[in-house]
Amino acid sequence: MKQRLETQVGALLNWYQLHARDLPWRRTQDPYAIWVSEIMLQQTQVKTVIPFWQRWMNELPSVIDLASASEERVLKLWEGLGYYRRARLLHAAARVIAERHGGQFPRGVDAIRELPGVGRYTAGAIGSIAFGLPEPILDGNIIRVLCRLEALGGDPKGRVMNEALWCQARRWVEAAGESGRREACSHLNQALMELGATVCTPRSPACERCPLGESCRARKEGNAEAYPELGARVAVEAREFVVAVLERDGRVWLRQRASDVVNGGLWEFPNLEVKPGTRGGEALLRGVLGDGTTEGWKPLSVVRHAITRYRVTQRAFVAEWVGTRSEVPGGGRWCGREQVEALPMSSAHRRIAKAWNLLRDGLHLA
Repeated sequence: MKQRLETQVGALLNWYQLHARDLPWRRTQDPYAIWVSEIMLQQTQVKTVIPFWQRWMNELPSVIDLASASEERVLKLWEGLGYYRRARLLHAAARVIAERHGGQFPRGVDAIRELPGVGRYTAGAIGSIAFGLPEPILDGNIIRVLCRLEALGGDPKGRVMNEALWCQARRWVEAAGESGRREACSHLNQALMELGATVCTPRSPACERCPLGESCRARKEGNAEAYPELGARVAVEAREFVVAVLERDGRVWLRQRASDVVNGGLWEFPNLEVKPGTRGGEALLRGVLGDGTTEGWKPLSVVRHAITRYRVTQRAFVAEWVGTRSEVPGGGRWCGREQVEALPMSSAHRRIAKAWNLLRDGLHLA
């Protein structure tokens, strides 16, 4: 079994040297740069992350730069990546590194795992890729590769099965470390991820191009797509919001979300969740904002997007804020175009803001 593993590790490392994609974070061993890439890559595709990572590293090239930045600047740089809690935890961890480690990224995996937002996978990725430590990692791509190689049944998210996969991943990276090859641990973990992302894909895996194909038990069974045995998908749930774009003297009213909620710290237009299919949303908004304070409600845009298991529809209406009160109930502030552009917003509300800009420019077609 040991000889089989050594052969597999050697074949995989050789394959990685020839076929690894040229990704910008693979050109450095800076733990900060690698850490940022790993956090950005969580639940996000590589092609999406590349420009965000490059912009981030240009704007905040070191841990100290990130620790010194305002939360608003951090969230603005993250705008469009989604799952904004990642950015806020990244920011908090940078401040821990600055305060407790003198701005130097900790080298030990235990110390890395003490950072806010860093779990077992991320600590292993930084430890192996940046510092060459024989630390395992386990993500969806690696789970798929390992399950198919050994034709492992069972739900990999289950506690027993998941821990068995972590043990298997450790055997792989330790075998790489014992090979004596340069950057073996770093390349082994990246090779497993690369194989799952480009060859051992969820559907129609390219088994004929796999460097481990000859020893893959699922391939021999002829049913690679049967592995891993994932649990039942969570049912998709529809959610709907009505959004108020309130104007006054060429400005719009924006509110900042509380720090302890989803998308905390981002700015948005006043909004209200309603039952899917609700009609007359502007009337509901008027009731929340106060009768007689708005006039001329008009449809502005409909934005649809997905967040985890939710399929969200945002129906935006625009109206002039009138009456004696200068402020809208619920807090916030009036913002001109430049302020709206500068403030961090979720992708959905950014699209609504763009629709408002088009309206002001006379290009709105609603």
